[in-house]
Amino acid sequence: MDFGLQNRTAVVTGGAGRIGSADCRLLANEGANVVVLDVDADGASEVADEIDGTAGAGDAMALECDLTDVDDVQHSMADVRDEFGGVDILVNNAAMVDARSRVGDYDDDVWSRDVEINLTGTYNISKEVFPEMCERGWGRVVNMSSMAGWYGGFGQLSYSATKAAMIGLGRTMALEGAQSGVTSNVIAPNIVVGDWADMDPDELRENVDEYYARIAEATPMRHLGTEEDVANMVTYLCSEQASYVTGQVIGVTGGVDLFSF
Repeated sequence: MDFGLQNRTAVVTGGAGRIGSADCRLLANEGANVVVLDVDADGASEVADEIDGTAGAGDAMALECDLTDVDDVQHSMADVRDEFGGVDILVNNAAMVDARSRVGDYDDDVWSRDVEINLTGTYNISKEVFPEMCERGWGRVVNMSSMAGWYGGFGQLSYSATKAAMIGLGRTMALEGAQSGVTSNVIAPNIVVGDWADMDPDELRENVDEYYARIAEATPMRHLGTEEDVANMVTYLCSEQASYVTGQVIGVTGGVDLFSF
């Protein structure tokens, strides 16, 4: 199936990360020019170099950018316009998740950091590129939320709160872009574990981690997902075929969000 992404330009924030890099690769494989945007300059360059070495893929550009710095965001998007002419697709993937602490013991600095990166950073870049999409009459925005954003996450106060806010931000852009050919959707993944995804709960418990094993046991499919599972949905939502899909929160979860006895 041709997703109609040939020569479209996609900016993927957190593009050097596990899910972000999978997004970049799949979008490029569909012919999109991909901007791998990350604070990790070396990681972004590695992903861009891999894409540039793939036959038939779109062009790739690595950009080091701090999303919390408005000037940096503006300068980075000016570079994208110079290189590709504008942004057609924005995948808001960059986020921090490393805190496990109850509300009463939560670190104020961690809260402020996560709000600044996960939410304000997304706002900064969305504000920079979304109006141009509306003016041109075509655009795709995909916000990466989480199961923790839908249902909360024990010990993940700042992550859960900011991922829930990604839903409201994404749906607001869906409303504002609806008459301008711009869609905006949200993905809420389960845990993704790459090469460990084929392991059943007992194998995860024995070889990896009890935490992952318990999540796999709670998942009706009885295994966890891969980064490509998420990236496949990102790519579809960015396609011409998804032009009538907007304002949706889509779980890539293996069914963990279902009520089961």
